[in-house]
Amino acid sequence: MFYTLSSYFRDTIFFANVFHYISFRAIAALLTALLVALISGGWFIGSWALFFRSKAREDTPESHRAKDDMPTMGGIFILFTILVTSLLWADLTNPLVWTFLICIFGFGAIGFADDWKKIRKGKGIYARSKFIAQWSVAALISLLLVFWVGTKTIFVFPFFKNLTPDLGLLFIPWAMFILVSCSNAVNLTDGLDGLAIGSLLPNFVLFSLIGYLAGHTLIAAYLNIPYAASAELAVLGSTLIGASLGFLWFNAYPAQIFMGDVGSLALGSALALMALAAKQEFLLAISGGLFVLETVSVILQVFVFKRWKKRIFKMAPIHHHFELMGWPEAKITTRFGIISLVLCLLALITLKLR
Repeated sequence: MFYTLSSYFRDTIFFANVFHYISFRAIAALLTALLVALISGGWFIGSWALFFRSKAREDTPESHRAKDDMPTMGGIFILFTILVTSLLWADLTNPLVWTFLICIFGFGAIGFADDWKKIRKGKGIYARSKFIAQWSVAALISLLLVFWVGTKTIFVFPFFKNLTPDLGLLFIPWAMFILVSCSNAVNLTDGLDGLAIGSLLPNFVLFSLIGYLAGHTLIAAYLNIPYAASAELAVLGSTLIGASLGFLWFNAYPAQIFMGDVGSLALGSALALMALAAKQEFLLAISGGLFVLETVSVILQVFVFKRWKKRIFKMAPIHHHFELMGWPEAKITTRFGIISLVLCLLALITLKLR
């Protein structure tokens, strides 16, 4: 029997046995998150967001000046949606659930501090301080994954069935790297209306599907996922899908609100955590290839400019390059979303079953 805040309703109103099915809880979580996001999002934009408005980033095309004073920090109602839905439908006796919540709220808190300072002071927290905070939260989450959740410390390589080296405690810095890298990559991608959330959605669906497949004892063993954690991946992933769809309702072009760093850092870390818990970090490099491309475009732009005083792209991240080439914002968002979907499908066919 799962013990959540909705256990009362399970015992007195509904048929108790139906709550043992992963599919039921996952679909219920998705629909609940979508409903909560739609309700809280409308309220947030209409009232609270009056206090959360910021200027467009300095390193963006001139056309973005029209987005000055757009409500931001929409990640607050995304996190609220995830919290409410998780408490209702997830198994609260499972350490993965609490590790997941600590992760998204830890990274979300860093993003909140950065957003808040940008609004009040015109400039976010120092990059060094932000980086240290991210690595600190990542260290905590990595330790919880290994010593509380029981995540295996092995590498699982796509295409190579018998190649699963065990890193032991070296898995902790590896997990920290994945968490920090993914959260920052999603943050860099969050530059156009609906771009980051539209690219995240196929990834959330992919890893939720992996969790659902692993919710059966034999498949969980094949995927090297602890069975106790596998079922909750589907439920937590469905929560992310529902919350993301609800946010996309308001963030689609032309956007009514931006998620801010509080949302992008939190959702990026959530995706990384799902990949780590599912033992599919290398699969994330394929499915999240768009986020990798955005990050690499910034690194290359900075490196080449410092070295040769030249620019590879008209502007980085790369979505701004296409924007300055004359592509409409909605077209960039749609095409990048399609690319993200295709990459997730490619990742799915490489899923390793022994």
